Amino acid sequence: MKKPKSVYHLSHTDLDGYACQFLTSLCFENIRFQNSNYGEEINGRLKIFFDLMLLDSAKEILLLITDLNLSLAQCQFIENQIEKLQSFKSGIEIEICLLDHHGSGSDLAQKYEWYFLDTSRSATKITYDWLIENFNCEKIKSYKTVVDAINAVDIWLKDEDGFEFGKVLMGAIASSKEVGRILFDEHDRAQKFHLIESAGKMVDQHNAHIKLDNEIHSIKKAFFSTGRDDNTLDNLVADYLTDLLTLRKKDLEIAYRDKRGILTYALPNISVIGNAFLVANPDIDFILNISPNGSISLRSSDRADVSEIAATLAGGGGHPNASGGRIQGFKELYDYNQVKSFVEKLIAEKTKT
Repeated sequence: MKKPKSVYHLSHTDLDGYACQFLTSLCFENIRFQNSNYGEEINGRLKIFFDLMLLDSAKEILLLITDLNLSLAQCQFIENQIEKLQSFKSGIEIEICLLDHHGSGSDLAQKYEWYFLDTSRSATKITYDWLIENFNCEKIKSYKTVVDAINAVDIWLKDEDGFEFGKVLMGAIASSKEVGRILFDEHDRAQKFHLIESAGKMVDQHNAHIKLDNEIHSIKKAFFSTGRDDNTLDNLVADYLTDLLTLRKKDLEIAYRDKRGILTYALPNISVIGNAFLVANPDIDFILNISPNGSISLRSSDRADVSEIAATLAGGGGHPNASGGRIQGFKELYDYNQVKSFVEKLIAEKTKT
């Protein structure tokens, strides 16, 4: 296979999915990532990719999908979108490759030549072998033992040597929710890559699974403490996210009557993060976080009565500095700009005088 100029890699949101992307990050220079759960979110993530492809100057593009089984409608959507792109941009070559191990995709694997299915290996193992076979990627060969451990736990080969190690790593990835993949997708993925890379340095040690289990907290702290004095993990995460939010403050800013706020989406641990951000940014009166199910949490630092905001927007309430509620009719979205437009429209409607 010819090495593409640009790669767009969509993968699942578990260890197997992120490990596929960790491997491709070592093999391709110009690569963009998205992650998705099964179902409707796949279309939303693919649409982000197709919008980016429209602006991509590269003529040779690879759309790589790993650890996700698609529906017939999603396969047709992909082919239709690529056909449209090629009609808009003459000379562009877009190759599709789906590497999966879910048996539920067997019918589609027979229908589409780009849909590769092998139920005997995890997606990580399939991706590793595919990269070696097609691109002879030397950088990933040092991670073979980790790949084998992920393969063992993902398809539940309990008698394999790496099973227990893979199980610890699987739990570490599942619990790495400190950043949140929706608002700070790249940073969230970087943390997961850090966990996989760190695990790769330990996998050959005696009782590696126990040592990894003991070291998870320190590995996480190492990621968030770069350039900072040592502190508790919660405080390091708060400082890390405060810096990210401050850098994006202008893009996140919203107004409620005469108050300045920022809107976040699916931000974890809003109590700690919100208060840290407000202390560091006295020009902002409140922070409003909305979850994918429409629940809202608001924080202030004596600069706005967020209980009034919660009551107005969501029929909620609470304290002047900490309140919440739930917006009825909110539908999960995968693009922050769409979320912001929704909330700004809601504020405008609810504050009409």
